[in-house]
Amino acid sequence: MIEAAHAEMTVKRHLRSIGEVRGFIRLVLGPTGIDDFVPCLVASELVTNAIRHTTGEDDVTFRLGHNEDGSLWMEVQDSLWEEPRVQRADLDGESGRGLFVVEQYTRYWGVRPLSGNTGKVVFAVLNP
Repeated sequence: MIEAAHAEMTVKRHLRSIGEVRGFIRLVLGPTGIDDFVPCLVASELVTNAIRHTTGEDDVTFRLGHNEDGSLWMEVQDSLWEEPRVQRADLDGESGRGLFVVEQYTRYWGVRPLSGNTGKVVFAVLNP
């Protein structure tokens, strides 16, 4: 049984990696009995944003863990400092809803810069 307080993976900068992130979450959460639907949904949105909206060759880092109150936290680190914002998507638009989804399914989410403007960490906390 995996008893991880913190698990981490490097995500390559291509959209095929989103499925790998979901598989990683299922691997980490499987032994805990936690339903993985919402964590996979939120992680998919955060990682997709990091891949689509950053430039350069640097990979993205995904981290997942538990807080003492049983809540689940996740964070995505990338190499571009640009604060993400919830957008208002067109009814016919095929994108622009990611952070809206994150906002709806998390206790809270936010962003913190890395020192020297070398990137950011977008984090989310999900209820137990």
